[in-house]
Amino acid sequence: MSYRAAICDDSTTDAEFVGSILHQWAAERGIEVESERFASADAFFFRYAEDKSFDLLLLDVEMPGTDGVTLAKTVRQENEAVQIVFITGYSDYIAEGYDVAALHYLVKPVSREKLFAVLDRAWEKHRRNARCLNLELSGELVRLPLYEVRYLDVHQNYVTVHARQDYTVKRTLGEFEAQLDEGFLRVGRGMILNLKQIRRVTKKEVVLADGTALPLPRGAYEPLNRAIIERT
Repeated sequence: MSYRAAICDDSTTDAEFVGSILHQWAAERGIEVESERFASADAFFFRYAEDKSFDLLLLDVEMPGTDGVTLAKTVRQENEAVQIVFITGYSDYIAEGYDVAALHYLVKPVSREKLFAVLDRAWEKHRRNARCLNLELSGELVRLPLYEVRYLDVHQNYVTVHARQDYTVKRTLGEFEAQLDEGFLRVGRGMILNLKQIRRVTKKEVVLADGTALPLPRGAYEPLNRAIIERT
């Protein structure tokens, strides 16, 4: 599995240093990695407009023109899967990292050990996000990343997978359950929930991150709460 990283830093020395550590890490882990360096956010956006397949962004915060935080917010609006790591000489922007679900915030000078640890976490998340559901629809195969799935429900002999759009197929819920990981939980006989998509749980309903409210069957409240605590 190839791994693509973008290093965005107006300091050539710092960018080359981070790039060298990245490739040392990849060599030691036996991972095929591709990296590109950008001297500004604008240079990155020019490239990103034609190729959005980056898995990891290693971003300086303070850069001429558009800063790293603004870059991250722009990318995050359309890309939930990319891992974002801020690498900067300043510690004043840590709170803003939460706004883009940044994986980590490293303060320069970056140590090899700390960056290795962060890259290990990023790679593990990438591997999990790369898992897909394969759906056969009208003569074509649709590969749907698991992180996009909000929930699945069944009606008669058909299961609907609710993601960015809905997909309905003639399969059993049990078949889907066997393909999903521990980030999902079957609730009652007719529904499977993505635990990471849950915002609030009451005894009668579960509310997802997009505001969707789903009724909970009797007895589901305690097991669902326990699963959220243990698995997310």
